[in-house]
Amino acid sequence: MTVTVGTDTAKTRKTLTVGDQSVSYYSIDAATQAGLGDFSKLPAALKVVLENMLRFEDGKTVTVDDIKAFAEWATLGGQNPREIAYRPARVLMQDFTGVPAVVDLAAMRDGIKALGGDAQQINPLAPVDLVIDHSVMIDEFGNPRAFQMNVDREYERNMERYQFLKWGQNAFNNFRVVPPGTGICHQVNLEYLAQTVWTDTDQNGDMVAYPDTLVGTDSHTTMVNGLAVLGWGVGGIEAEAAMLGQPISMLIPEVVGFELTGAMVEGTTGTDLVLKVVEMLRAHGVVSKFVEFFGAGLDKLPLADRATIANMAPEYGATCGYFPIDDETLRYLRNTGRDEDRIALVEAYAKANGFWRDADYAPVYTSTLHLDMGTIVPAISGPKRPQDYIALTDAAGAFGKYIAGQRSEKSVPKDEKADWTEEGGAPAPHHIPGNEGHHKSQKVEGEDYTLHDGSIVIASITSCTNTSNPYVMIGAGLVARKAAALGLNRKPWVKTSLAPGSQVVSAYLEAADLQKDLDAIGFNLVGYGCTTCIGNSGPLQKEISEAISAGDLIATSILSGNRNFEGRISPDVRANYLASPPLVVAYALVGDMNVDITKDSLGKDHDGNDVYLKDIWPTSDEINALVEKTVTREAFQSKYADVFKGDEKWQAVEVVDSETYNWPPQSTYVQNPPYFKGMSKDSGTIHNVKDAKVLAVLGDMVTTDHISPAGSFAESSPAGQYLLDHQVPVREFNSYGSRRGNHEVMMRGTFANIRIKNEMLDGVEGGYTKGPDGNQTSIFDAAMAYEDAGTPLVIFAGEQYGAGSSRDWAAKGTALLGVKAVIAENFERIHRSNLVGMGVIPFEFTNGDTRKTLGLTGEETVSIDGLDTIKPLEVVKAHITMADGATKTIDIKCRIDTAIEIEYIEHGGVLHYVLRDLAKAK
Repeated sequence: MTVTVGTDTAKTRKTLTVGDQSVSYYSIDAATQAGLGDFSKLPAALKVVLENMLRFEDGKTVTVDDIKAFAEWATLGGQNPREIAYRPARVLMQDFTGVPAVVDLAAMRDGIKALGGDAQQINPLAPVDLVIDHSVMIDEFGNPRAFQMNVDREYERNMERYQFLKWGQNAFNNFRVVPPGTGICHQVNLEYLAQTVWTDTDQNGDMVAYPDTLVGTDSHTTMVNGLAVLGWGVGGIEAEAAMLGQPISMLIPEVVGFELTGAMVEGTTGTDLVLKVVEMLRAHGVVSKFVEFFGAGLDKLPLADRATIANMAPEYGATCGYFPIDDETLRYLRNTGRDEDRIALVEAYAKANGFWRDADYAPVYTSTLHLDMGTIVPAISGPKRPQDYIALTDAAGAFGKYIAGQRSEKSVPKDEKADWTEEGGAPAPHHIPGNEGHHKSQKVEGEDYTLHDGSIVIASITSCTNTSNPYVMIGAGLVARKAAALGLNRKPWVKTSLAPGSQVVSAYLEAADLQKDLDAIGFNLVGYGCTTCIGNSGPLQKEISEAISAGDLIATSILSGNRNFEGRISPDVRANYLASPPLVVAYALVGDMNVDITKDSLGKDHDGNDVYLKDIWPTSDEINALVEKTVTREAFQSKYADVFKGDEKWQAVEVVDSETYNWPPQSTYVQNPPYFKGMSKDSGTIHNVKDAKVLAVLGDMVTTDHISPAGSFAESSPAGQYLLDHQVPVREFNSYGSRRGNHEVMMRGTFANIRIKNEMLDGVEGGYTKGPDGNQTSIFDAAMAYEDAGTPLVIFAGEQYGAGSSRDWAAKGTALLGVKAVIAENFERIHRSNLVGMGVIPFEFTNGDTRKTLGLTGEETVSIDGLDTIKPLEVVKAHITMADGATKTIDIKCRIDTAIEIEYIEHGGVLHYVLRDLAKAK
């Protein structure tokens, strides 16, 4: 390949010629030659951000000093937290987060007209792709009809939403919708949408090449960093601002280098590797930091495994987990059907502009970790957090410890306490049906089996994390093939499912003749979407659900996903474990977390002989041979040829062509939100918090799932009562996630997770608090009562507040309930940003203060001073009046991090800021 580089007349702009193709690009070397600093030791991930500064430098939003700060970052040992304005190339959304984003855009069209502007001012300026992947539920499973029946129910439930999204596709420029049944947004992005190097024409009509970058309204947008595409999740609010041309305000991040050496050993998977990486990085602490993977081990790490690691960046807390461009990047682009000219450009651009990883790649990092992949062993994580790593050999014992902790001494008869071991080890599986030891059990009505603590009732191969990886998917198929051939089958109480992230997965499973083997043990195709991983696991068999409830059982799930937070997977399941797809299949065969599958029998073969895990586990050679044979460039090209067309059902969805949306008053899915009603043309000021009451006192690791659940809800809940009042039958409730276009449902669902614990109440789970009268009531009803009285609200919380998904409704709901401030020990990155974007101020305790050291009970009254003159990250005074009248004054740190965020709060939120800005421009 002949590559010539010639200097252009403008600043750092050069010309790159690849074959007969010439493009302009912004050269980092030229920036050094121009005296802006030495950038040679920057990590590739940070060079992507630097290139963005070079391309958008205008002397105002981006200055020469911003560019020089990146050179200082390297000389200062990998840190220089300067505020910068970053503009990603594009935006990715899924339908759970995408529907409310489009609702907001539609509302902004109404809002700008009310301010005297033009509705056409509200259009995405950056390309936006929305993939409908969060709506399919597993109502039907374990039979050949499952896929079609689930698709039919999906359309029945979601037609209002789909009509709205199709209206948005027609009404807005730069907005495309990938129809239902195509795949999961991150996998579609990895396999098709992402280009690694993006090209576009500038204002002069010249073609410019630059790194492919994006933000997404789903936290697992990070998956595409495995393909050297810098991207991360943001709240829908921040994404909407980015669509409308507002730069993302951020601090130049620290970059943690994670060196991988060695190679994976026989019997281990990319899932085992990522679970260890999550544990290590959580322990290291990488919140708000980039992680970049480097080292000789990358030479032996396929891109599918890289994507698995990048996908779980939210689980290890980082902004992203980035892999630089190298030969493996090119191989994957070619194998997934990308254009050869694009692949040549990616290689030439990466080498010309310093993004290429070779043997000499040795940048400066803020800090480093090291992992020899040869030390990886099979593992799972659980029962409540992705970072709770457990070697597979320790899994049964760890579950015993968990049960021991859950079943306190009060619940264990004295004569049974002797059965508890010091290590909390589980009793032998055959002990359990008789209810010996500390396990509870319950006979299932009408069935010939008994459930007990640890019974696996859900086994699901699901989620972008693993279904994007053909090595683990082929591995799962081979485990199923060997098990079926020996006569093994899933246990009858296990709800099994296979929900791939793209149709390509089905293509290669069929080509390898493995789908029939998966079908044989119950892993039939149930749909293409996120399903179990986001709580769309569907209902369990009625009798099983009733047995779990009647026996107060700790039922379990095993899934190949990335999230296992409390209350997320199923309301019937209290312990959830993440595992590789092959292990999901293996656990479905035993149906019990108490079984040590590394040494106990999985069952009997046709001749009555014991079958062990080693008997059905495929070799790496078997897996690699089938991957090589069946995962082809032609399969990707075929399945993505008409990706935006959809099936007959999608094509039949009818919409009205209109500039603004005609909000149907009867709709329970899409309603005009109140954010912009009665909005003036001018911003206000930030007000001090005065005499606020406490809505909730929450503990550590309260996730966005706790704050705004995505799954099912009961008819007795405030949201359920709202739907019943609007003549929606229980069968049509759908999920919280599907109803995010209706603020009335979502307000009632805020802090409504069945497992959330408000410390204002003793031993109560669910969305409850004390109302103004001191009596227990729902959080929604209490908030409305306080609103009627004109009383502001605050929330106290512990560590890692807002961990997990990037859902903006966790912040929107908080704001609509009247909460003015959240005071926590610390915040996860995205939720902090979302709170600011909705006008809610986040604060952190200082000086070792916590809700516990202060003795907070929720009976307090809180006032916060200094907000009318607040500066970024300033420490202010909070005055807490206790229930007995005593007053404590403490210092709290304001987590409005940047100057532009001050303006967002002054305007009441980022969308208000953008709307007023556009109206003034008009």
